[in-house]
Amino acid sequence: MTKFTDITLPEPILRAVSDLNFTALTTIQELTIPWLLDNDSDLIAIAQTGTGKTAAFGIPALTYIDIEKPVVQVLVLCPTRELCLQITKDFTNYSKYMPRIKTEAIYGGAPIYKQKEALNASPQIVVGTPGRVLDMIRQGALKLSSVSILILDEADEMLNMGFKDDIFEIMSSTPDNKQSLLFSATMPKEVSILAHTFMKSPHRISAGNENIGAENILHYYYKVHARDKYLALKRIADMSPKIYGIIFCRTRSETQDYADKLQHDGYNADALHGDLSQGQRELVMSRFRSKFVKLLVATDVAARGLDVDDLTHIINMSPPTDPDIYIHRSGRTGRAGKKGISITIVHSKEYSALKAAEKRLGKEIQWQKVPGGREICEKQLFHFVDTVERIEVNQDEIASFLGNVYKKLSWMTREELIQRFISVEFNRFLNYYKDIPDLDAIGETRAKVERGKVSFKTFKLNLGTSQDLSKREIMRYINQLNVTRGIEIGHIEIFNDHTLIELDAEYELKLLKAFSRNKYKGIQVKAEIVERFSTRKKTYVRSDRKDRKS
Repeated sequence: MTKFTDITLPEPILRAVSDLNFTALTTIQELTIPWLLDNDSDLIAIAQTGTGKTAAFGIPALTYIDIEKPVVQVLVLCPTRELCLQITKDFTNYSKYMPRIKTEAIYGGAPIYKQKEALNASPQIVVGTPGRVLDMIRQGALKLSSVSILILDEADEMLNMGFKDDIFEIMSSTPDNKQSLLFSATMPKEVSILAHTFMKSPHRISAGNENIGAENILHYYYKVHARDKYLALKRIADMSPKIYGIIFCRTRSETQDYADKLQHDGYNADALHGDLSQGQRELVMSRFRSKFVKLLVATDVAARGLDVDDLTHIINMSPPTDPDIYIHRSGRTGRAGKKGISITIVHSKEYSALKAAEKRLGKEIQWQKVPGGREICEKQLFHFVDTVERIEVNQDEIASFLGNVYKKLSWMTREELIQRFISVEFNRFLNYYKDIPDLDAIGETRAKVERGKVSFKTFKLNLGTSQDLSKREIMRYINQLNVTRGIEIGHIEIFNDHTLIELDAEYELKLLKAFSRNKYKGIQVKAEIVERFSTRKKTYVRSDRKDRKS
């Protein structure tokens, strides 16, 4: 483990790093900082979001600044104003004890005349978004003839957002003898083309495998009907009392709609999207960073640059069409060695996009059953009890009230007091989740998607309409057998005294054993394999006036 004190850095930077409580270098910092201190050639560095990339390029860049030259020497390009402001703040912190070094941020959505005034103050470091940087170059406010280091941060995301032409024009405006540093979470074809066009035999560093997720992130998906996605989201949130996460949506209107519904239902939630003013965005992000807002509903573009290390959950209301976006999103949790959870809620038509994300991720995205009412109530109850156990009691402040309280409650037994105490806090969950329906849609629709890949066997069960059996009930029963997660279910036909159901042939023996061990509403289930699936024939009966189907 390399410490900052183990590498040769100027004393002012070491003091600043100490103030920030930086001790050991992260993997990307350990690979990058010593190399940059000894080399001035181009560099491509691949690392996931939240691994300390800003310090990896920012600290070495500061050591090359000539404080006697009041010109722009370092230019950093990044995709969003939020990230631009964050990087600027980081540079300012690293140069805390280097007062003659100035860093300025230029980005869209802010008055351009103020940023021109800032550039006239001759900063040595400029951090900007491509669109505003290009505007400043064209207007003559930003001169790049003295740039010695050009840094592209989140290069893949800038290209995804359509900044390709802007970046190419900006890079063409910089000196040929500069050092170019390209930092990216992934290395798609467009980033490779950019590197090949503008970089000279770049050294390559990779902190972990490219295009895959961090090992300390658990990946799950829930499969429901499209109309049930919000209900599933609420259950997921209620199942995690300590949840602190970002909910990603595809559109601005969808983002605001989900945020409004969550707020209406009593959750500490807010929306972050492009229709908000800069002041509104900063207020939302401030409330989220302070954890007053526990659930931030956001679009991808709006959430870029939101740097929070202790997110517990990332929730995708739909799987992103680009698998790299899935990796970007999930990489926002599980930072700094902590565990994280990435969840995707899908309906049947989105399953192929989920599988594409899984392939790029390089690991299984596991199916989970949507939590039921009993397990949610149990989880919330024990969270409440744990909170009561850990609460600090200030005896001095409440002592004067306790006498009357004891007297008021003295008629109750210990058990009655506990029951009422819990009910005050807990009746909301008990009432809401009483007799709630199963939301899982993991059976028939998914089988249609996967039919070409799954071999089915037809099982005949001694259950039918005489037991009030429905397709929903039989799918719930099959999943409760726990033979495997999300077992494939094909066609289902329910008759009066039996049911025919297609199930994944791979689990034939396990299913037969499970049926023999698990009753259905007190009925001993008998199962057998039949040769092929036989659909119910249509029959016709004659009424007094016309023929009709029955």
